[in-house]
Amino acid sequence: MRWIWIAGSIVVIGAGIAWWQYQSFIHAPLRPSGPEAQAELQAEIESQDESAFEQPDQIPFVARKTNPTRNVYFGDLHIHTSVSFDSYLFGNRLDPDTAYRIAKGEKAEITPGEPVELTTPLDFAALTDHAEGFGLHVACGTLEQNEAGESFCGSLQEPSIAFFLQLRNSGEIRPMKRETSIFQNDPEVARQSARETWANIKEIADRHNEPGRFTTFAGYEYSPVLKDTGKHHRNIIFRSSVSPIDAVSAYDAPSEIDLWKELEATCQGECKFLTIPHNPNRSWGLAFASETIDGVPYTSNDWALRARSEPLVEMFQIKGNSECSAAFGAGDEECNFEQFFPPCENDGDTLCISSTSMIRDGLKKGLTLAQSTGVNPMQFGVIGATDTHNANPGDTEEWDYRGASAFVSSPARRRLEGGRGGNRISVQRNPGGLAAVWAEENTRDALFDAMKRKEVYATSGTRLSLRFFAGFDLNETRVSDVTLEQLYAKGVPMGGELLSEDGTTPNFFISAARDPNSAPLAKVQVIKGWLEDGVEKEKVFDVACGNETRGGENTCLIPTDSVNLADCSWNADAGVSSIRTWWQDPEYDERQSAFYYARVVQNPTCRWSTYDSLRLGLTPPDDVPATVKEMAWSSPIWIKPR
Repeated sequence: MRWIWIAGSIVVIGAGIAWWQYQSFIHAPLRPSGPEAQAELQAEIESQDESAFEQPDQIPFVARKTNPTRNVYFGDLHIHTSVSFDSYLFGNRLDPDTAYRIAKGEKAEITPGEPVELTTPLDFAALTDHAEGFGLHVACGTLEQNEAGESFCGSLQEPSIAFFLQLRNSGEIRPMKRETSIFQNDPEVARQSARETWANIKEIADRHNEPGRFTTFAGYEYSPVLKDTGKHHRNIIFRSSVSPIDAVSAYDAPSEIDLWKELEATCQGECKFLTIPHNPNRSWGLAFASETIDGVPYTSNDWALRARSEPLVEMFQIKGNSECSAAFGAGDEECNFEQFFPPCENDGDTLCISSTSMIRDGLKKGLTLAQSTGVNPMQFGVIGATDTHNANPGDTEEWDYRGASAFVSSPARRRLEGGRGGNRISVQRNPGGLAAVWAEENTRDALFDAMKRKEVYATSGTRLSLRFFAGFDLNETRVSDVTLEQLYAKGVPMGGELLSEDGTTPNFFISAARDPNSAPLAKVQVIKGWLEDGVEKEKVFDVACGNETRGGENTCLIPTDSVNLADCSWNADAGVSSIRTWWQDPEYDERQSAFYYARVVQNPTCRWSTYDSLRLGLTPPDDVPATVKEMAWSSPIWIKPR
């Protein structure tokens, strides 16, 4: 029998099945792998010394009042639970209800002896299980199966990388086709089963939504397959429970353009949606290419459709940093942060970075497209997320990282030694990032509106606070005297757009504050991209330093000895707790189309692999950095010539 695998999901089956029967399957315990394997796993867990370093105390939830100048809310819009086929096959048995409880601060174990608990509860979350697998657990838990079906459903209960790869590789045939032979050869049975799963996901989101305290969004992931585990996926987020009856999957919409068209056709009236692509760094050049996943060139209408549908892009997550590559553009040294792929040598290469893979290159390309089409389809904001497959939303602290997938990368020795498959991919993963949203209150409407206007920023997991404004009428008064009311009245925040003014250079205001549970700030930078005589260019400016400076261009120095690798403590006296500054572009040209975004860099702290080494009494691995410089990236502000 042929099974069609879609990026962690497989075809759906069944209809009209009681939800309790689904639950009995989805919570089924893992089948024992034998007493020797169980004893080995238990010994690995018991060898971990969780007291080898200091851990922060949990911070209780504090409600914030409605604020006309907006509060920052931290959340995660990319989370997989046991509903996702790949997550389940990798050993995750934590369901959507459990994921939401973890997001709100409850403690859980992803595997016995590997606890997770957020230091600070999240403000919002969206569970984005793979739509291509909706209904699978219902069928395996309830429907009478033939021999092949019984074999498949039984295989789910034994985590297996080989089984995962076998199913995934079969899904690279395009267009993707749903296999219906195990669904009574009835496509409608498969569709109805998926529809019931989607309805339950929305019901659970509504049940956990607590306006003012914790916001949930109904969502899912659209997951076509690329060669060599490439990603051209999108998370679909709905403003409310008013949403299409079906979750549009890669079976229904072969390309991203088909996805947007189908969503616009089925999400009307009070229904509102947005799509968020993730892992541009693993898109093998497709993220910001001029053609679809099937090589069909974009038309001007397609570009406009993308601009309407996709206001955000995921900058940072477990599978790496998608900001930039040192091989392209300005040669920015910070581009190497959690990025392990080399530049591509040839068009069509995989496992490498091309010039249309990274966000900064996409932003520059958008300026060019705006000149030729009149629409900038890449005028997007940026967020961070986890893409966790352990159902632990927002668990982004380095010390608490338990791997991306329970069976593959847990416990600590398995993470460090390359996982069950014996490769180093697990070591190259990271805890992921967070989405930060500036909104008047913690509600679906307020947060969704902020995402649509792009007043959002990405972090690499830290809870840095970051403001970024620009305006031609902003006066360079003392930064201590600036008020948010003035900034909103006379300027635009991150995500905004300005029209140039003759003979006037815009003023930029940047305010950043450290995460109370992480290291001090090292520097604030502004990244500029612009068109000069039709040529795309970029430059990085150090605009404020938390430590010493070097040379005449005010280049910030980052200390190399501010963290103690013996216990991962950091020097609280190095760097600064906050930075507020004005800045003007010394090379500003009012005739040029340009964008600017702010980047904040912390002093170094231990990477998760160093924390795990301390747990096990080992020397940190030498093929990944021992420390990281956590970052935050604002959404850009665009300036258009008149």
